[in-house]
Amino acid sequence: MLSLKPLLSHHPQSPFLPCRVEADCCPLRPAQSKLSWAAAPLLGGFFPGGDNLLRPLARIRRGVTPWSQNCRWDGLVESVGEGEKGNGGHLKNTDVVTLGNLCVDIVLNVPSLPPPSREGRREYFDRLSASPPDKKFWEAGGNCNFSIAAARLGLQCSVLGYIGDEIYGRFLLDVLQEEGIGMVGMNEDSEAAREYSASYQTLLCWVLVDPFQRHGFCSRADFSIEPAFSWMKELSRPVLTAIRQSKILFCNGYVFDELYTKLIVSALDSAISAETTVFFDPGPRGRSLSTGTPEEKRALELFLEFSDVLLLTSDEAEALTGLPSPILAGQKLISQGTRTNWVIIKIGSKGSVLVTKSCVFCAPAFEVNVFDTVGCGDSFTAAIAFGYLQNMPEIEMLALANAVGAATATGCGAGRNVANRDKVLELLRLSNLNDDYQFWNHLLETVMDKEVVLLSKSSVNGSNANMSCVPIRSVASRLVLELEKKECAFSKDLAE
Repeated sequence: MLSLKPLLSHHPQSPFLPCRVEADCCPLRPAQSKLSWAAAPLLGGFFPGGDNLLRPLARIRRGVTPWSQNCRWDGLVESVGEGEKGNGGHLKNTDVVTLGNLCVDIVLNVPSLPPPSREGRREYFDRLSASPPDKKFWEAGGNCNFSIAAARLGLQCSVLGYIGDEIYGRFLLDVLQEEGIGMVGMNEDSEAAREYSASYQTLLCWVLVDPFQRHGFCSRADFSIEPAFSWMKELSRPVLTAIRQSKILFCNGYVFDELYTKLIVSALDSAISAETTVFFDPGPRGRSLSTGTPEEKRALELFLEFSDVLLLTSDEAEALTGLPSPILAGQKLISQGTRTNWVIIKIGSKGSVLVTKSCVFCAPAFEVNVFDTVGCGDSFTAAIAFGYLQNMPEIEMLALANAVGAATATGCGAGRNVANRDKVLELLRLSNLNDDYQFWNHLLETVMDKEVVLLSKSSVNGSNANMSCVPIRSVASRLVLELEKKECAFSKDLAE
């Protein structure tokens, strides 16, 4: 079996102007003691407080910067002291922070999805908004999906965003507190934020499911030329500090619906200057950003060029590169990147691929009875972040991410309903892959000069020319063993 790691080097200097603000100094739930909380959403945020400060059970390191060396997936070690520092000398005391995209999902079954026209969608949205939805339909949405899945995997997470001081905002804060996730508010003007105005309210997203289990999404951000939080003119010192003190910054395309592009770019700048690894998932917004305003197109170019890890669906990769082959699209994106080490492309029920500068890793999906696909991509990405920080072999990381995403697909909705521990372990033990050899053979025909590692049902390691096949049974056994250890990832379900 090949054991190839991406060629990771020190990051170049930030391509942006210096920041004006320098940094100061069913669930899969982590075991934790009782927390004391300080909540001040209008004045900065909340974190677990006092001596019960929530920390990951193991401080994992990855060979990207000096704070991430000397630890492997098969040999977890605790770091010494209160945190870890990157090349820029910034304390890395958080595993991952997310930028914006905090909302309450209102999940409804509907006879039909909204019409495609803007006018029809607006009329549909107005009817939905005419009366307050019953609380039984509420769920934490947006980047909360990713953060909850990551926290349940054992990562220390914080969300950076705006949450209003009303019933929906308090609901989100309660969910984040319950899941052990920190919050850093983006509130620039606390007096203005207390005014009764839609612009200062927590964002609601209507998640609509038709009888064929197709999804539609609708929010007030869909009908405004300006970002949802257009009153926000710059990122606060606490937000920039949180980015600098995190190992990973996760950003997706939906943040462009909320914030001006200059604020989003300033977050990227802050991450680069502090050697914070950047994960970027353009999502469906990638297509519109690529044909949007000059500022949007430039911001998208910067994220595609200077992110360390890009995550896309095969359709999104084709839209951005013009190449129908996920592998060729990944190779093009990685060749155009300055910092890009990994391009990970999700291929739906077929599985996923990870493209590096020297290798292609392919992992077929697990066969499951799909109930709801909302949150599957977020759960998948959370497992990628987990594996990245733990320096897992790429093929094992893809297998875990596929399992976590598939486990979420067997449940109903996202938020607190993302994959549970027992379901993930069940899928790994069954090791029932959707091993479509014809699909993978056709896909890999385009790979000419790269090493290929393919996860397979085959029980024997094998190689042919530049290809190595890795048996799922050996990978799954190793993952189950590690995930069941006390110091690793999963803890007991809440129900236990």
